[in-house]
Amino acid sequence: MIFQHKTTFIRPSSCLIVVVAILILTGCATVGPDYVPPDTSVSATWHTQFKGGLTAEEMNPRTLAEWWTTLNDPELSRLIDRAVLGNLDLKKAMVRVRESRARRGIAKADLFPTLDATGSANWSRSNKDTGSAKTSDFFAATFDAGWELDIFGGVRRSVEAAEADLQANYEDLRNVLVSLIGEVALNYIEVRTLQTRLTVAEANLGAQKETYQLTLWRYQAGLSDELAMQQARYNLENTRSQIPTLRIGLEEAMNRLAVLLGEQPGKVHTELEERKPTPVPPLEVAIGVPADVLRRRPDIRKAERQLAAQTARIGVAAADLYPKFTLSGSIGLEALSLSNLSSSGSWTLSGGPKITWAIFKAGAIRQNIEIQSALQEQYLIAYEAAVLSALENVENALVAYAEDQHRRDDLRKAVEAAKKAVDMAQHKYQAGLTDFSNVLDAQRSLLSFEDQLAQSDGAVTSNLVRLYKALGGGWTSLTPDVKK
Repeated sequence: MIFQHKTTFIRPSSCLIVVVAILILTGCATVGPDYVPPDTSVSATWHTQFKGGLTAEEMNPRTLAEWWTTLNDPELSRLIDRAVLGNLDLKKAMVRVRESRARRGIAKADLFPTLDATGSANWSRSNKDTGSAKTSDFFAATFDAGWELDIFGGVRRSVEAAEADLQANYEDLRNVLVSLIGEVALNYIEVRTLQTRLTVAEANLGAQKETYQLTLWRYQAGLSDELAMQQARYNLENTRSQIPTLRIGLEEAMNRLAVLLGEQPGKVHTELEERKPTPVPPLEVAIGVPADVLRRRPDIRKAERQLAAQTARIGVAAADLYPKFTLSGSIGLEALSLSNLSSSGSWTLSGGPKITWAIFKAGAIRQNIEIQSALQEQYLIAYEAAVLSALENVENALVAYAEDQHRRDDLRKAVEAAKKAVDMAQHKYQAGLTDFSNVLDAQRSLLSFEDQLAQSDGAVTSNLVRLYKALGGGWTSLTPDVKK
């Protein structure tokens, strides 16, 4: 049960006194906790030791904002520009920002008075058995105004929450942009890596065809047994069998890239048909310090804004503990005939303050405050988790980028040695100084090492992309203009 204390309409002079007293109180109390950004302490340096071109110097903001330009690949830059314009996830995030802006407008509207206009015309006729069987008319036109004074700040807290929600959705838009640019780059690198692997497989297939033809001729001439010929054949067919798998992966990567651009699968095949090498990362990459990540990562900024919004909602819930003050008034015209509606005697005027106080709700209001407080703790934990996840992403990317460079260098040496081994084995076999199995092993090893090297080249560049993404790069220069 709710008991309401209400005042009746009083004389204008008394009403003015009440209004002045209420206005003096306005702004004196805003219930609920004031938001204080969480004090998150992080290490001054990264745990991972810098190597492979990584430095602790502060990263140039422009470099981080447009990190993909460091790969010097105009095709990649064009694809990213198209993705920013056409990606559907990014468009959906922009619509969410528009929605939040409209919700903020609704919250702000509660700070202002309301004005309603009504008009009515009523006709009635009494029953001749119970009345005079007369017909009567009644016409009315009124303007009703009302204003709930935000004495205890419940509406202001609601606006504060809506503003923080808008900022959180704007950070979500930026986070989608960071992920989008990273995914476009990773899929583009995968396309180039698979093209390189196809070139390697096809080149080895050509060499193995020559070897097979040689062993076939030697077998037919009685200079070699059938075993060597069959070994050369299954080595050839094994390499041939790998090519369809690579082509499937290439088609999937291109189709995925088209979808990221907001286009139908198959739209980028023609422009990416020409095989090009995997983009090469720069010699040096400045990383900065962990604290920079907290300022730059949109997902962390989003979590912080969500925490601020929920803190304000505690105040919204706490305001229900206190009385609500409303000023209302009405001015209008009333007459029994439409012609008399505009006469001076038809004017009506009423108004006055009203106080409403929910005195008893069986603890529902305090339980709602407890709910909002618990939600605030959850958002605080989510913020702390976002910070830890971000730091983990950077540390992992640092290790992967540096170590994959070492692996790539070792594979290059292995490829050089394998090429020499193939030449030596073939010459010795043709001279009858070695068994064909040595040629077979050397060719298989060369294909394996060259394929691994192509993958490692792609992995190094992909890890650099993941590092830039983990550092929160890519949104400051390309975020769509969503006006506040």
